[in-house]
Amino acid sequence: MKNHTHAHSHSIAAAFEPAHPERFAAARRSTWVSIFVNLLLTLAQLVGGFFGKSQALMADGLHSLSDLLADIMVLFANRHGNRHADANHPYGHARIETAATLILGVTLAVLGGGLLIAAGMRLQHPQNLQSVQPFTLWVALFTLLAKEGLFRYMLAVAKRVRSQMLVANAWHARSDAASSLVVLLGIGGNLLGYTFLDLIAAAVVGVMIAYMGSKFALEALSELVDTGLSTEDVEAIRATLQATPGVRGIHELRTRKMADNALVDAHIIVDPKISVSEGHYIAEAARQAVLTQYHVMDVMVHIDPEDDLQAKPNVHLPHREALLKHLTQCLGENLPLGNRTLLHYLDGKVDADLFLDAAVYQYPANVEALQRKCDEIIQHDEYFRAIHLHRSHAQK
Repeated sequence: MKNHTHAHSHSIAAAFEPAHPERFAAARRSTWVSIFVNLLLTLAQLVGGFFGKSQALMADGLHSLSDLLADIMVLFANRHGNRHADANHPYGHARIETAATLILGVTLAVLGGGLLIAAGMRLQHPQNLQSVQPFTLWVALFTLLAKEGLFRYMLAVAKRVRSQMLVANAWHARSDAASSLVVLLGIGGNLLGYTFLDLIAAAVVGVMIAYMGSKFALEALSELVDTGLSTEDVEAIRATLQATPGVRGIHELRTRKMADNALVDAHIIVDPKISVSEGHYIAEAARQAVLTQYHVMDVMVHIDPEDDLQAKPNVHLPHREALLKHLTQCLGENLPLGNRTLLHYLDGKVDADLFLDAAVYQYPANVEALQRKCDEIIQHDEYFRAIHLHRSHAQK
């Protein structure tokens, strides 16, 4: 019940080809745009903040620098996270994106906390506060417009290719735009004579960076510890499985996130006396229904003849050869030769269907006697719960 795997038929070079070329190309293109914009803004903010005496602008410049580093990490993650599955990574490399998001989140949280502490320490000495240079206001305004435009562009790309990491990076750009707005207000207040507002703006930027970083880190961590899908998604998948013809019930359904996809494990209950091939067909139909309707990477469907959580366990029962030997000993000379037996392990015991040769049914009295003998056996037998006789139809 697995998705098709191509890992063994690819060369080492081909293993680095992205599993989703369109997504990989779009992610790489948008990330290079972000790198260019953030490199330009980092230089403008750090230089402008240093010479313009604006702590808020310099803090925002460090924020842009963190974006630049994050963009480089995104390129790395998309390059390696979209590789095909291989022998060592049978589920693919999608969690490289998750690991990169975790590193990005922790980095931002630490950076934001550092900026907040630095601003707080400077505010302890109001006599050292300085007025900023007027040109820093224009640098802040340019930064705000550039980051808002970058956010809208990256979010559109992320939604089109359905990438969790690109969405996170896009909203990171939006947080940058929000922080740049705070910086703009802080610098404006400083120029109006409220010199402390520049440092207040720097502290607010630190809080915003730390909050976004913590959010990304917690989301990535929840995926790495195999957090399941939402209750709504799980119930929708359950309904889809239940609606599959032949499925009598579902007694276990587990999910876990895998970057932008999910993995699903399901135990479905089918008629216990159908053939193995029909049970497999039902399981495959249920699997395909989930793969078609949801953003799921793979679905593992386990076939159960009964609810394992409610029925008695069967693992203690003997294997087929031992059971047939036991049945032969119980029936003795009453058992005709050439019969075929189906065994059904259910609720801690065994139901047996004996298919007798058509010639045996020429003597109804013998068949009735054999059935009575079977009924006697099951009264006290430790293994068999029911034994039914059937007429075997000759194969053509």
